[in-house]
Amino acid sequence: MSWSRFLAVLIKEFRQVRRDRLTFAMMVGVPIMQLILFGFAINSDPKHLPLALVDADRSEFSRSFIAGLENSAYFEITERPAGEKEGDAMLAEGIVQFVLVIPPDFSRKLIRGERPAMLLAADATDPAATGNAIAAINAIGQRSIGRELAGPLASLRPAEQPFEIRIQRRYNPEGLTRYNVVPGLIGVILTMTMVMMTALAMTRERERGTMENLLATPAKPVEVMFGKIVPYILIGYVQVLVILVVARLLFDVPMVGSLALLSVVLVVFIAANLAVGFTFSTIARNQLQAMQLTFFFFLPSMLLTGFMFPFRGMPGWAQAIGEALPLTHFLRVVRGILLKGNGIAEVAPHLWPIALFMAVAGAVALLRYRQTLD
Repeated sequence: MSWSRFLAVLIKEFRQVRRDRLTFAMMVGVPIMQLILFGFAINSDPKHLPLALVDADRSEFSRSFIAGLENSAYFEITERPAGEKEGDAMLAEGIVQFVLVIPPDFSRKLIRGERPAMLLAADATDPAATGNAIAAINAIGQRSIGRELAGPLASLRPAEQPFEIRIQRRYNPEGLTRYNVVPGLIGVILTMTMVMMTALAMTRERERGTMENLLATPAKPVEVMFGKIVPYILIGYVQVLVILVVARLLFDVPMVGSLALLSVVLVVFIAANLAVGFTFSTIARNQLQAMQLTFFFFLPSMLLTGFMFPFRGMPGWAQAIGEALPLTHFLRVVRGILLKGNGIAEVAPHLWPIALFMAVAGAVALLRYRQTLD
C-alpha cells in the first residue's frame, strides 16, 4: 500500500467531481428536493376540498349542516350551482370534488320525523382524496343538526340519526385503487420512457461521434428534431396500446370515453415529453448526465401531479409547480376519458396547458440545438 499513490488517485477523483458540475449539482440537489417534497408537499389527508352546494331548503337546519361542513376543514364551498345538473357537470369537469344537494322539503320532513335524505356526490376517481372526508360526513351531520334539535324538537334526537346522507361515489363506486392507478400509469410510463429515450439517443450519438456526421448534413435543426421525435411517438402509441389492453383484460378498468379523443391528446403529451428529452440531450455531456437530468424531471412529475398523492392535499406552492407539469393535466384527461366519459369540452381546459408546455420545451430545444451547431 502506497499512500502517495492513494492520495494521487484521491485528488484525481475530487478534481473529476469538481469538473463534472452537473453530477455534483444532482448529488446535492436531489436529496434537497426529496426532503422538501416529502416533508412539505406530500399530504395523504387533504383538507379544504372544493364542494358545490345546491341548497333548495335554505332553512336553519341546512345552514347549520353547511356550517358544520366548513368548520370540519374537509370541505370548502367554492361553487353554488343553480341545480343538480349543473353541479354534476362541475363534478365531471373536475372543478369540484363533491356536490351536496339538499332537497327543498328537507326541514319539513325532518320536523315531521320522516327521516329526510340529502345527497352527497363525490368524485371517487381518486379514493385517497375523498376517503377521509366521506368517513367524516355522518359525524359532522349528527353534531351540526343535532344542536338544532332542542326544546320541542328534542324528541327527534334518538339513537338513530334523524336524517340520511346518501353518498354516491361517482365513477368508482367500489373505491378500487386500480381504477385510479392503472390509467395514471399511462402518463407516468410515457413521461419516464419518452424523456429518457430521447435524451439518451442524442447523447449516445455525441459520445460515438455520429453527431458530427449529422451536423455535417444539410438537415436543419427543426428537421433533425422532428426526425428524432416522430419514431418515439409511434413507440409511445405501442406502449399505450399494451397498457390499455392489460388494463382492460387483467384489471377490468372501465373505458367509457372516446379512445380516439385520447389518441389526439397522446400526440401532444408524448411530443411535450420528447421535447424535454431533446433539451436534456443538448445539456448533458454523456449518458450518465442525461439519466440524472431525466430523474430530476421525473421525481416532481411523480410526486406533484396527483399520481401518488392527492393533488388537492398539497400546499399552494406545490400545486403551482404541479400545474406547470404536463403529467398533471394528462392524468386528469386520461382518468376523465376512461372513467367519466369526458368529451372535448371537458378535455380542452387540460389540453392547452400540455400544448403550451410542448411549445415552450420545443423552442428551448431548438435554441439549444442551434447553440450546439455553433
